[in-house]
Amino acid sequence: MIANKFLDDPLKPHATRDWRNSYAYDMFLAKPMLSARICEICARLLCVSVPLWLLCFSLIPAQTPDPAKTIAELERELAAHIRLLSDWGGLTRYGSENAELGPPAPGVDRVVFLGDEITEMWSGGKAKFFPGKPFINRGISHQTTPQMLVRFRQDVISLKPKVVLIQGGSSDLAGYAGPATEGTISENFMSMTELAKAHGIRVVLASLTPVCDCFKNLTERRPPGKIIGLNGWLKSYAARSGLVYLDYYSALADGRAMRKDLTVDGLIPNVAGYERMAPLAEQAIAQALGN
Repeated sequence: MIANKFLDDPLKPHATRDWRNSYAYDMFLAKPMLSARICEICARLLCVSVPLWLLCFSLIPAQTPDPAKTIAELERELAAHIRLLSDWGGLTRYGSENAELGPPAPGVDRVVFLGDEITEMWSGGKAKFFPGKPFINRGISHQTTPQMLVRFRQDVISLKPKVVLIQGGSSDLAGYAGPATEGTISENFMSMTELAKAHGIRVVLASLTPVCDCFKNLTERRPPGKIIGLNGWLKSYAARSGLVYLDYYSALADGRAMRKDLTVDGLIPNVAGYERMAPLAEQAIAQALGN
């Protein structure tokens, strides 16, 4: 009864008949958690909005967070969770663009960058995403590795690249799609790698980037120790699987934290940060093509 009901759910286009072993089943278990998170955000919005007038009488205004910014952050997070429930894998984000793109021209070494906001924001603002090169950005903010796996066939395999550069894991640690461990995250990287190899696509595995509490507390949701541990696994897995490991972390970190002068908010690199990452990515891609 539960299995039939789940398989008929139109919000889960990626569900398979083997529902106990699918990522769609993980989504089924995580949906109450996401709904609870939405309720929590709504409650926090109400609590912040109602007493705004009291802030005028604060004795320490310099230490009081800006209520407008707090509300805006909560509204963005709420919108992200609503999108997560309606299109869990993010299949609608690049579906139309993929259909219009077509296969690469003969002799063109197309590369797909698959990732989360670190990848997506590379094409935004003043940062330049490899102008003149056949590199395609397929990043989606706050995406986790199981969501990237769900759209791997649509956003990578169908585009027929020579190389895929996979960057992810930070949103998993932050819990954007429910609890995650190094074990579950590593399995998703392995599954994406195996899919790529089965279709003749060479793989570059990028490290997680560091974070800092330079502007707000980010290390609580993304502990530096877990970032370093997952990077160690990625490097080891790449070495024993014949993949290329791309070390963004060392280029951006000061000790265990993101350098403040290389980030806009403690997580997303700024123009200077992306300028440090670009040659490293090009070197890794050239190495993968050489392999």
